[in-house]
Amino acid sequence: MASLNVGNLGEFLREQRRTAQLSLRQLADAAGVSNPYLSQIERGLRKPSAEILQQLAKALRISAETLYVQAGILDERRGLDGVEVQTAILTDPALNERQKQVLLQIYESFRKENGLGNDGKDTAASGHEDGRGTDSLETEADGGPHAT
Repeated sequence: MASLNVGNLGEFLREQRRTAQLSLRQLADAAGVSNPYLSQIERGLRKPSAEILQQLAKALRISAETLYVQAGILDERRGLDGVEVQTAILTDPALNERQKQVLLQIYESFRKENGLGNDGKDTAASGHEDGRGTDSLETEADGGPHAT
């Protein structure tokens, strides 16, 4: 049990569930997981996948990044450099891949404009691997010649 290192995550989930005034069964139903599985997560017996954490976060109306940090998937200090926004964009099922990349490019261009930049992140992660500036980005986002 100790080798899973998910005790803090389980305690955190239980606290969030109680704050949201949800029963274990209500949260399990809202997140699309079984009641026993959620109980095992809360007791630190199971380590949920990032997808399950995302479903739980949505049901609890908290950021998935918060749960990723609790589960040890993300380093807490990364939350200060736009990871939460990027995670929300990348995991949004309502967006296609092109839309996700355009949104990430716009977001990064605004951060750079405000002096924040991409803080040494891999340029492929922010969608700038092709060397395009924000001019071509704005053209696409505004429905210009490159829009599909």
